[in-house]
Amino acid sequence: MSQGTLRLGRREFTAHEPVIMAIVNRTPDSFYDQGATFRDEPALARVEQAVAEGAAIIDIGGVKAGPGDEVSAAEEARRTVGFVAEVRRRFPDVVISVDTWRHEVGEAVCEVGADLLNDAWGGVDPKLAEVAARYGVGLVCTHAGGAEPRTRPHRVTYDDVMADILQVTLGLAERAVGLGVPRESVLIDPGHDFGKNTRHSLEATRRLGEMVETGWPVLVSLSNKDFVGETLDRPVKERVIGTLATTAVSAWLGARVYRVHEVAETRQVLDMVSTIAGHRAPTVARRGLA
Repeated sequence: MSQGTLRLGRREFTAHEPVIMAIVNRTPDSFYDQGATFRDEPALARVEQAVAEGAAIIDIGGVKAGPGDEVSAAEEARRTVGFVAEVRRRFPDVVISVDTWRHEVGEAVCEVGADLLNDAWGGVDPKLAEVAARYGVGLVCTHAGGAEPRTRPHRVTYDDVMADILQVTLGLAERAVGLGVPRESVLIDPGHDFGKNTRHSLEATRRLGEMVETGWPVLVSLSNKDFVGETLDRPVKERVIGTLATTAVSAWLGARVYRVHEVAETRQVLDMVSTIAGHRAPTVARRGLA
């Protein structure tokens, strides 16, 4: 099945146009930036920088993925809704994504201009897809191995991890379209580290082409994750090189959207891979011609 145009918000992305989704965490305890964008002004500065460096999507999250203090739906909405509205006002053309598994939060952010709901916990709240359908926004359908939100995997096993990923994500995607979510606005995500150990995430990366072959656009969230850290035995702040290597492999295999912390570095990697693949011309090509 061939890749088609991806439509999100006001934007359209062609089959060979890699798209960067920049992470903006509205949390005081995020694993990577330790709450650097919890307050409004640093968060808005982060959005401005990410857009300038080449991000087309801003992914706003109000609850960190890992275990931690309880965050109610009301508190999650308080952290995200007003911020989404302000980003919409300042950046009318940017695609605004919200990382949430709760339909109540999804409803609130769609009301103020969100274009995409990033359901990282694999449809644990089935009403979230209904919200996406009602507002005509996009939806990310993720494989989380049946894990409950904000839990870490423990001795999880799969007979075939990619077969499970395909079964779950394709099922979620088809359900979303059946509910009325625009087909061209649905993405599938293998869910690196979610309900998986390091070997599972590495195999998911190695076999990413099987997801691409389904025709659904594939989103990968690789940035500084534990599977990178364990592979190289590096702490969180020393995983950028491993992340970029994994990004290059994913790009070669056909992933479309990349959820990242380091926008400028990712842009260079994606441009290089795209040019090697013949989908993009070199920015400058004068060597041997002068």
